[in-house]
Amino acid sequence: MNHRLAIIGSGPAGLTAAIYAARGGLEPIVFEGAEAGGQLMLTTDVENYPGFPEGILGPELMELLRQQAEKFGSQLHRLDVTGVDFSSRPFVISVGDHDHEVDAVIIATGASARWLGVPGEERLRGFGVSACATCDGFFFKEKEIIVVGGGDSAMEEALFLTRFASKVTIVHRRDEFRASKILAQRALNHVKIRVRWDTVVEEILGRDTVEAVRLRNVKTSERKDIPTEGVFVAVGHVPNTELVKGQLELDEKGYLKTLGDTSTSMPGVFGAGDVADHVYRQAVTAAAMGCQAALDAQRWLEAAE
Repeated sequence: MNHRLAIIGSGPAGLTAAIYAARGGLEPIVFEGAEAGGQLMLTTDVENYPGFPEGILGPELMELLRQQAEKFGSQLHRLDVTGVDFSSRPFVISVGDHDHEVDAVIIATGASARWLGVPGEERLRGFGVSACATCDGFFFKEKEIIVVGGGDSAMEEALFLTRFASKVTIVHRRDEFRASKILAQRALNHVKIRVRWDTVVEEILGRDTVEAVRLRNVKTSERKDIPTEGVFVAVGHVPNTELVKGQLELDEKGYLKTLGDTSTSMPGVFGAGDVADHVYRQAVTAAAMGCQAALDAQRWLEAAE
């Protein structure tokens, strides 16, 4: 079956694109993925999304966006796309043994935070474990917290968190930061920040919320439990671009490269949200890009007719 527009991904970018595309009469087919909803499904309270002064749970926000997309005629399928072929038109999107021909595509597959993979981390995500200081820092006013990492993102997270926390401890496995000198020096000079060098997190402790971390010095093998109420993992993000590698142009970090608007290197294919944005990584900016991608796709389809 041929569709005018397919959207791959179901985070704020994908579902906002679906809302705008459906209202534009494109009847988009949306491949949500088996784990629909994106990174907000791992977030508890969202207090910085416009229109919700009392805050809203991440999964609840995504369900409302989903309902809104369906209301206007989007066809949502909780299926994983297993392959794409952009070599000729119509484009082909494969879902297992089934192929779908589409005239235009919006890639909104997002990015995944790199996690530590230590005991307690997954269980306590959203309950003191986070990968987004901008999203969750507000909840740690006057609390002592840990930031794990040594690159620019870790320095930025730690510095941002000093606005709320009483103390920020950066845990880094090496004896010097990989971050740019200016950011590293800014963090080292900050009165609220201290650093534990040559140290890794072995376990995150706590029953219902984070209570402590178990640290190990990689040189001495000494282990120590440090009380803390929050752990911010800042060891980078991985854009979910595996599906389009070799078919669309990516930047040096592996993110989908867009050309001024949301157009990609292949005419008729558009990118939106965290898969193309390694700077802001916010739900509201992803939603804005989803809107732009839907409008760009609609204009492109109209011009191609």
